[in-house]
Amino acid sequence: MAQDRLIYLPLGGAGEIGMNTYVYGYGPDGDEHYILVDLGVTFPDMDGSPGVNLIMADIAWLEERRDRIEAVFITHAHEDHIGALGILHGRLNVPVYARPFTAAIAHLKMEEHGRDLSAIAEAPPYPEMITAGPFKVSFLPVSHSIPESAALVIDTPAGRIVHTGDFKLDGAPLVGEAFDPVLWKSVAKDGVKALVCDSTNIFSNEPGRSESTLVGPIAELIRTRKGLVVATTFASNVARLKTLAQAGVDAGRSIVVMGRAMKRMIAVAQATGVLTDFPPTVPQENWGDIPRNDMMILVTGSQGERRAGSAQMANGKYNGVVLREGDMFLFSSKTIPGNEVPVARIVNKFSEMGVDVVDDNGGKYHVSGHANRPDLEAVHDLMKPQFLIPMHGEHRHLREHARLGEAKGIASVVAPNGTMVDLSGNAPKIVEHIETGRTYLDGNVLIGALDGVVRDRIRMALNGHVVVGIIIDEDDEPLGGAWVETHGLPDPASTEHTLAELMEEAVEYQISRASDKVIMSDEALEELIRRAVRKLGQELIGKKPETRVMINRLVGA
Repeated sequence: MAQDRLIYLPLGGAGEIGMNTYVYGYGPDGDEHYILVDLGVTFPDMDGSPGVNLIMADIAWLEERRDRIEAVFITHAHEDHIGALGILHGRLNVPVYARPFTAAIAHLKMEEHGRDLSAIAEAPPYPEMITAGPFKVSFLPVSHSIPESAALVIDTPAGRIVHTGDFKLDGAPLVGEAFDPVLWKSVAKDGVKALVCDSTNIFSNEPGRSESTLVGPIAELIRTRKGLVVATTFASNVARLKTLAQAGVDAGRSIVVMGRAMKRMIAVAQATGVLTDFPPTVPQENWGDIPRNDMMILVTGSQGERRAGSAQMANGKYNGVVLREGDMFLFSSKTIPGNEVPVARIVNKFSEMGVDVVDDNGGKYHVSGHANRPDLEAVHDLMKPQFLIPMHGEHRHLREHARLGEAKGIASVVAPNGTMVDLSGNAPKIVEHIETGRTYLDGNVLIGALDGVVRDRIRMALNGHVVVGIIIDEDDEPLGGAWVETHGLPDPASTEHTLAELMEEAVEYQISRASDKVIMSDEALEELIRRAVRKLGQELIGKKPETRVMINRLVGA
């Protein structure tokens, strides 16, 4: 009989920031039972995934083992941890556990995609445990930039795992629970086999700061302004929304909240009891009744999202609000790597309007929701794990975090997506590499990263597109000339003819010289035409366009 083993397998979130999807398994090799921690998304960019709505982990490996998946546990309600739940749950159909605020967001995600809402169960906090096959799982409260975040205490026959999720050491987070070192120490008193730990801020060498330190500086900043003040942050950062609103009230301003996502998060936080004292706000439709120098507006779009309030204001108007010279726009957020370009575009547009932009430079108006290097060391010392498995970070974050663990004498391993680690022995051991990939939500259709859809879209964006049509009669002779349509391609400057006209001539010339064998074969004729079009494109405009050939053959009566 095969010996039981305890495994860890990240499918997303390890070697990248976002798309968090982690698997734990216990049982005989190849016959383990599994739990899944988080089902998150990451966001597309125009360079690598144009036109795509969302990106999530490929769960094909899990689907093949669906009958042995016991449950999904969601650590918190950020999109990179919960965003794929409604989209992918139908392919797993297993129970989902989350704390009340997160469960409320999970209901919205599932409802949006027509999933079974009864699959979601509200979970109590530690020390109460949920049994899922060979696992006993408890939600250990942590402080983060969204309410009711939790680490997971995962008890197995091979030992205890603590999966930190996203966390920071904040003793006064304003919304949500403070980090409780006494509680965490009690979790560790009987030993921790593996600490699977957030690595996001491993390169930040100063201790993290509390959310409670921001209200005063932001209020003082607002007091210095005479025009309209607008601020943005992550819509899910309920504590920051409260901080901004309170700072505005302290500075003598009325608060208006704009943006569906922001309003929804505040409403859910209030409905679940985690937000009880949000400052009073003015209805969005009444903003025009307030003098500009007495008003502060909170809007979505801290990462430069095209449809969000920040971008719309930068483009001219949002819900009737037009910014002008002397107004101030505050980014109370950190720009996620990869979003620098769209954020900079918004900043420059505001600058052209004469709007003063203030960001988190210097840390006065933003604090991170993730533990910095000294905080991570403090957690290592508190938990004293046998193993350290860095997660939630790019590869360089994982590697540096593992080095930090090794320096403290903790057996550590770098395990990016697809790396299966056996945690059963006296040291973590990489035993297998699983082929992992990405699934794209493209419109309302799920496609694989290797399906060719996005690849073709990128090629058309880079090289343009040409459609060629020809008619072949029943005697296998061309009927009339070829017709060509070009898309996304310039006409050559060296001639008065259009590119399409010149390509039509080139296609007709090649067909006139083709053998009967080529004319009779659709495949050979398509290749002949495609080569002629791409060759001429390269000669005339320096582009080899993506080319589609349509051959219509007439059949005699």
